[in-house]
Amino acid sequence: MVQSRTHNCNQLRLSDAGQKVTIVGWYDNMRKVSKNLGFLILRDFYGVTQVVVETEEMMAKLNGVNNESTLSITGTVRERSSKNTALPTGEIEVVPEEIEILGKCIYNELPFEINRSKEADEATRLKYRYLDLRNPEVKSKIVLRSKIVAEIRKSMTEHDFLEITTPILTCSSPEGARDYLVPSRNHPGKFYALPQAPQQFKQLLMTSGFDRYFQVAPCFRDEDARADRSPGEFYQLDMEMAFASQEDVFAVIEDVLPPIFAKYGKYQTASTAPFARIAYKEAMDKYGSDKPDLRIDLVLQDATACMADCGFGPFEGQTVKAIVVDKFNGTRKVIDKLCADVEVQCGHKVFWFRLDENGELVGGISKFLQERKQQVIDALGLKNGDFVGLSAGKLLEAQKTAGVLRRFLGAICPEHMKTECYEFCWIVDFPMYEIGEESGELEFCHNPFSMPQGGMDALLNQEPLDILAYQYDLVCNGVELSSGAVRNHNPEIMVKAFEMVGLGEEDVKAKFPAMYNAFCYGAPPHAGIAPGVDRMVMLIAGEESIREIIPFPMNKTAQDVMMGAPSTVDEKQLKDVHIKIDITEKDAE
Repeated sequence: MVQSRTHNCNQLRLSDAGQKVTIVGWYDNMRKVSKNLGFLILRDFYGVTQVVVETEEMMAKLNGVNNESTLSITGTVRERSSKNTALPTGEIEVVPEEIEILGKCIYNELPFEINRSKEADEATRLKYRYLDLRNPEVKSKIVLRSKIVAEIRKSMTEHDFLEITTPILTCSSPEGARDYLVPSRNHPGKFYALPQAPQQFKQLLMTSGFDRYFQVAPCFRDEDARADRSPGEFYQLDMEMAFASQEDVFAVIEDVLPPIFAKYGKYQTASTAPFARIAYKEAMDKYGSDKPDLRIDLVLQDATACMADCGFGPFEGQTVKAIVVDKFNGTRKVIDKLCADVEVQCGHKVFWFRLDENGELVGGISKFLQERKQQVIDALGLKNGDFVGLSAGKLLEAQKTAGVLRRFLGAICPEHMKTECYEFCWIVDFPMYEIGEESGELEFCHNPFSMPQGGMDALLNQEPLDILAYQYDLVCNGVELSSGAVRNHNPEIMVKAFEMVGLGEEDVKAKFPAMYNAFCYGAPPHAGIAPGVDRMVMLIAGEESIREIIPFPMNKTAQDVMMGAPSTVDEKQLKDVHIKIDITEKDAE
């Protein structure tokens, strides 16, 4: 059978009246008036067209046909007597002469109404994702994603970047998350790994003499889902530049991204170059986060000197951080919910008090501050009517808790949070090293391939925790879009950097043989970054969940309920790759 159409379902207009046409699509719905009169809505990828069935013969062809069956309809276009100005095709209708069923929907009832699929529970939506995607609202996010990716490619090419694909099957690499491993059939006992990122390959391209590389790259990490992170796989705008500095990378990103956000975004305003640049230490001290939402104008203040010894137990010997909010008249119920929400989010309590309109400290922990009232007012610059939110703990704990409080306060205080805009910033000057929360040992803070600020001299003469790296994060509206760095292209500095965390030269050679050897043949200074495509599209579309902008997302437990993945495989397949399954009852739970 040769099936064709003359027009799509969003194409016909009043000027087409009198034409004989063929349209195809899904049986969206039909309003039957009588046995020989009905109004059928045909829907395809592009839109909808009304088809008016006016004979018993045509109506008979639709008897027993379920919604979502696919049809081919040939007929004549005519002007509608009752026009629908809300539709592009609302001035016309098609009177059918021939109706052909192309694909039957055999079910009388659907898992959900197509146009209301977003109201269904997520498990059902993901199981029947092919139906969910028929919803024009859901489909539009995937169309938007395609347009954004095309715009990215166009812009990067215009900036003289060359698109190069890198391998999917590679070696396991300690890059911060768990690898997905692929057993080798031809090499018993050995495994490939799916790349967590094209990190090493793109650096090797720089040593190979390519000047500017980019790729919309798939990345694979065995990590838990979050609202802004899909488990299993994601895509990033991976880029690298030879003979480049941090400033060169910033210049490209600041030129490429804002026009895309402004053109396709839910908000038409986006930061222009140069983006705000905030040192990591300042970001934590001022905003309580290394991904601050700059739309919120609230900042943290240090209240340790005036409150740590006030007699309130949770403050004793701790760092105390305060956020002062004017024009906040939340009721006690609102404040209690605010405090509870913050505790659920970060696991630590927050506290509060007010300076009322009469200049008295009231509510919350105010009774502990009465004897030092003026000291507190002066230290925090309070005015009558101000609300003060507080956190306490070790420095980082107090900062992070206050950062969560700041975000929640911004959400409920519209006068302190700009809307309808995208606010970008760079977080710079990250520490090279940190003490691991689990190990208690010195570890790399971010990317182990980063160049320390000060080079070899810093590694030899500074305290490890004082060494800064040429590392940077790109943040938009409180969402981390990307990490990047000036790379450590010097083998001697690389070896010394790894020695600081207990790995010797032989370890570096064993773990990163290609990169180490390549750098020994004269590597250019190079730098790069990799903004997450999924997160960018999520922000641009104004969606809260990243799964809304991925065509076939996994659920929160990294399962594809539509395809049934992960799944078991038969013994022959396991034998081919030299794998034997050994699962305990506890593992199987």
